[in-house]
Amino acid sequence: MAEKEGGVVRKGHEEGMKLASSLLEEFGLPLGVLPLKNVIEVGFVRSSGYMWILQKDKVEHNFKMISKLVSYSTEINGYVVKGRIKKLKGVKAKELLLWPPVNEITIDDPPTGKIHFKSLAGVTKSFPVEAFAADK
Repeated sequence: MAEKEGGVVRKGHEEGMKLASSLLEEFGLPLGVLPLKNVIEVGFVRSSGYMWILQKDKVEHNFKMISKLVSYSTEINGYVVKGRIKKLKGVKAKELLLWPPVNEITIDDPPTGKIHFKSLAGVTKSFPVEAFAADK
């Protein structure tokens, strides 16, 4: 894929998680926003901000603090910029009986303690950032 050209690639769960965590930290996003398991590959192209994650299985994660079930596909990708992941693919959040795709994740700048999830339908949901802190 042309988007991946010139990218840094880390293979395997441990190395992939290190890269994913360092990118989330660098761009001011909470470390728990991408609860990954059995990572195969993580890549990042600094010039465009394009990031991709391949994992062995789909992951469903329940963010207990906000009672929100989120599904992460085996392939997740998007463009990372300061405080934001845009054109996100591979992430869905359960709303009643539907699973609308999450298209964008944004943190307020200056910080307000809120993180916003926007769907393709234009619906935005806001939650406290601490709900997405990495599980210790």
